[in-house]
Amino acid sequence: MSTTRHIRDVVFVDGVRTPFGRAGEKGIYHGTRADDLVVKTIRELLRRNPSLPAERVDEVSIAATTQTGDQGLTIGRTAALLAGLPRSVPGFAVDRMCAGAMTAVTTTASGIGVGAYDVVIAGGVEHMGSHPMGAGADPNPRFMSERLVDPAALNMGNTAENLHDRFPAITRERADAYAVASQAKLASAYGAGKIQPDLVPVATHRPGEGFGLATTDEPPRPGTTLEDLAGLRTPFRPHGRVTAGNAAGLNDGATACLLTSAETAEELGLEPKMRLVAFAFAGVEPEVMGIGPVPATEKALTKAGLAIEDIGLFEINEAFAVQVLSFLDHFGIADDDPRVNRYGGAIAVGHPLASSGVRLMTQLARQFAEDPSVRYGMTTMCIGLGMGGTVIWENPHHPDYRKGE
Repeated sequence: MSTTRHIRDVVFVDGVRTPFGRAGEKGIYHGTRADDLVVKTIRELLRRNPSLPAERVDEVSIAATTQTGDQGLTIGRTAALLAGLPRSVPGFAVDRMCAGAMTAVTTTASGIGVGAYDVVIAGGVEHMGSHPMGAGADPNPRFMSERLVDPAALNMGNTAENLHDRFPAITRERADAYAVASQAKLASAYGAGKIQPDLVPVATHRPGEGFGLATTDEPPRPGTTLEDLAGLRTPFRPHGRVTAGNAAGLNDGATACLLTSAETAEELGLEPKMRLVAFAFAGVEPEVMGIGPVPATEKALTKAGLAIEDIGLFEINEAFAVQVLSFLDHFGIADDDPRVNRYGGAIAVGHPLASSGVRLMTQLARQFAEDPSVRYGMTTMCIGLGMGGTVIWENPHHPDYRKGE
């Protein structure tokens, strides 16, 4: 018997997320469990895709950055059980800090590619109100004693200030202008009904206040102006450039997506929204982790046999405005290029760490559907401790989809 295998096409069938909340006692998810947020997204995927039998799910991969409490206990498996999937469906947990959900996707997609899986659910969750970033961490003292990394590398805000130092053309004023545009684009997308279709309503319970229903994102501040941002303090450095206005906040939320092989999608009558073309991760100096998307993108483009000019849509996670602007400058893309973050980004909508990778994919998929003229799109993000991740996707609505392969 021949053991020769071909690499199968992997398609993104659907993606959903909870509304994102502000972390802390005043946030919408104060009193709501992280694993319950994940369960909502898994159940919604199954509801939206009724032709998929639950027993056909081969794996559930869920990411969390702080894997303790209700984000621990191998959350991919526990969330699958809580969501009512058959006990035969396995699951596992992933951690690559901000790129957790992205890594859940690329890891399981690789499994689909070699035939280990036909159908997977991948996503991420972060309840930063219950599990602040770095809570319970115990960095090895060798990082400091042997100067393996600068102490600033362990604080993401400091790394963003370092990136401003490295690229002095990226001023605070420019970062603030980018942030204002992000808020405006998200508000416009909400007004046009482009965000709401992929949100899962979540019943919430705040101690002492009873029940509620979360249906929209909590972090956005529509109408934000440059004047509003100019008065904000710079918490990471006196007279610095990084503020709460030009960086993503601390947030709670969950995401999940459905991936299959192209053959399985056809068999089950599932309509692909994107095809995975290539992906890559790269390491950089931890002190300037925000530059990570640049080498990751260069690697992914090389693997795909594409150039940056071939990318018609970019979904870049906005951990900090300076991080996005350094990427745009490197590739010669204007700050206001209409291909970039058409629906706004994390500065406006929030960044619940390990969940954000799938939010980028879900938004790109919706943009593909509304713009068939775009053949290739990209989701990319910086990652704590000095990394970047990029995934390149193809639009099935483009007239040349999969031609020449």
